[in-house]
Amino acid sequence: MKSDSTLPGEVVSTHSVFGAPCWVSLTTRDLRAAQGFYHGVLGWEWQKSTLDDQYKIAMSDAVPVAGVSGVTSLWQTAVAWIPYFAVSSADETVARSHERGGTTAVGPISFPPGRAALLADRDGAVFGIWEGELVAGWESWRRAAPAFVRLHTRDAFDAAIFYGEVLGWDSSTPGDYEVHYEENEVVLRGRGEVVARIYSGAVGSAPDPMLRPHWQVHFAVSDVEACARAARAHGGTAHQHGVGSTEAVLADPDGARFTVTSKAVL
Repeated sequence: MKSDSTLPGEVVSTHSVFGAPCWVSLTTRDLRAAQGFYHGVLGWEWQKSTLDDQYKIAMSDAVPVAGVSGVTSLWQTAVAWIPYFAVSSADETVARSHERGGTTAVGPISFPPGRAALLADRDGAVFGIWEGELVAGWESWRRAAPAFVRLHTRDAFDAAIFYGEVLGWDSSTPGDYEVHYEENEVVLRGRGEVVARIYSGAVGSAPDPMLRPHWQVHFAVSDVEACARAARAHGGTAHQHGVGSTEAVLADPDGARFTVTSKAVL
C-alpha cells in the first residue's frame, strides 16, 4: 500500500491512499439523541451532510471525524459503529471479497464524490469500503479520528489473510502501512502508528453480539474516567477494568458500543 503526504485542506483520493481505515460511521434509531450523547461524551459538534437530511457529520476541533445516520436513512443496518476502509476500486474489492467467502450487504452505491459498499467478512464481521475523495485534510483526519479499529474474530491469522487480500495489505508496492504480529494480535501500522488490530477469540455462535466477530472503534480521549461518567449521565453505559483504567467500553442509549482509549498510552 502507499500513502501520499498531504497538506491541510488538500483533497485526497483513495486511488493514492488505500487499505487503511478512512472513516467511521454510526447507524442509530434516534439521531437527535445520538447527537446529544456524543456531544456530551466526546465533545463533538455537528454539521449537515450533502448526502441525506438524516446523515450528520461529527466535528472535532473543526475537523470531520465521523458520520451518524438514522437506520431508516442511507443504510438499512443494525445499530452499530462501522469502520470504512479506503479502496482504489469498490467493484474490484467487492469481487475479491466474494471470491474469498465474504458477503455484500449494500452496494457498491454512488455517493458523489465516491462510491461505498457494506461488506461482511467470512466470519460475519461488518465493515465498509469507500472509493473516491476522502475528507479534506487527510492528515488532520488521521490525527482527530479514532485511535484505531480492532477486529474481534475467530482466527486473527485467517482474518489477516482475508483483509490483506481484499484490501491490498498484501500488495508488493512499497508504502507506509505494514502488518505485524505484536502481543498476541495482528497489527496494521501506518507511519509508526497503530491504525487497526485483529484479535482472536470471538465466538460466532455466542448469544451476545459483542462476543461474535465484529469491528470495534477506539476513540482517543484525554480522560477515560470522565468519558465513562459522561456516558452514564447521558443515558448510556460504561464498563471499566477499574479506577485509572486506560480503556473503557461505552454504549450509547441505542446500544451502539465503542471504546475510549487514553491518549497517554498511544
